[in-house]
Amino acid sequence: MSSSSSRPNIAVILSGWPRVSESFALNEVLALHRAGLLAAVLALKTGDGATPHPAAAQLAPMVEILPAGTGPDPVAAQAEAAVSRLDGLGVSAVHGYFAHAPAAVAAAIADKFGVPYGFSVHALDARKVSKEELGDRGRRAAVVVTCNEDAAAEVEAAGVSPTLVRHGVDLAAFPATGPGEHDPVELLAVGRMVEKKGFDVLLEALSRLDRPYRLRLVGDGPLRPRLEAMIAARRLSDRVELAGRCTHATLPDYYAGADVVVVPSVVDSTGDRDGLPNVVLESMASQRPVVASAVAAIPAAVRDGVTGTLVPPRDPDALAGALAALIDSPGRRAELGRAARLTAETEFGLDRRTAEFCRVLERAYG
Repeated sequence: MSSSSSRPNIAVILSGWPRVSESFALNEVLALHRAGLLAAVLALKTGDGATPHPAAAQLAPMVEILPAGTGPDPVAAQAEAAVSRLDGLGVSAVHGYFAHAPAAVAAAIADKFGVPYGFSVHALDARKVSKEELGDRGRRAAVVVTCNEDAAAEVEAAGVSPTLVRHGVDLAAFPATGPGEHDPVELLAVGRMVEKKGFDVLLEALSRLDRPYRLRLVGDGPLRPRLEAMIAARRLSDRVELAGRCTHATLPDYYAGADVVVVPSVVDSTGDRDGLPNVVLESMASQRPVVASAVAAIPAAVRDGVTGTLVPPRDPDALAGALAALIDSPGRRAELGRAARLTAETEFGLDRRTAEFCRVLERAYG
């Protein structure tokens, strides 16, 4: 089944809907919709229960959540359900978001309709399937999109050549603000309280930091009790605030109120890691210097000594030293912040990146 138009009519398969941490998928699918390339959006399960991104409301009328797959082959069951919902829409290609279940369901749907498929790879999803399965699925795909070098390396190791399309940041939603000049210096960290975010390493570093500072840690998650215990044990309660979850509407104010943003990501005990966390690009757009771990794809945006400072992961002494250097130098913080914003504008602007994504899919499926 294919569209009579020469332009592709793409059905997108999401893992969950809505998910506050997957604004990159939301942005790219919205761009497909605006470009007239989107036939339908199906999700394999419901989202994370958090307050969704404001732009999710624009896509919500097009999204349908498929019933959970049952029986000996859940992928085939969900693909059958998807086929019945897509029949008659003129679908000419199917694109899965993530290399595991969404890509598998996308491939099965495409096989039913006799149309091409492809998928996007981001981070842990590349390691949720075997190298053999990833390679087989990728070789049969019309396109495999990766958003960062870490994901690209996983795909290449499976014998598939990916197309790199970086994620972008909404420069209007995260406007540049003048350099922070707080006394003491305000540090900011944002993310789920899970191992890969490295917040325990950050707290250990702060316990060794002999400079005045305050840290606001925005987010929540299963490790919150452990982090609270660390704060108490290291007597950081008067300098560290656990601010809880925030919404996309309030997040820009947190960046504006910070002097330095800290992204202490690590590879966790299961091998999970960030790709290029949203907080990195949002901080850079907000004209804030970033101190981050040199892990996964973070160095693609945080260039040491140019747009921020990179330190080895799980090294609290190095992290404390990098923070001390920036606390001591307001001029250096401002310089790095300006370069960060310029890099966000020239390399990571959302409109530019999503337009590239649409072009890649149109070429692959046209």
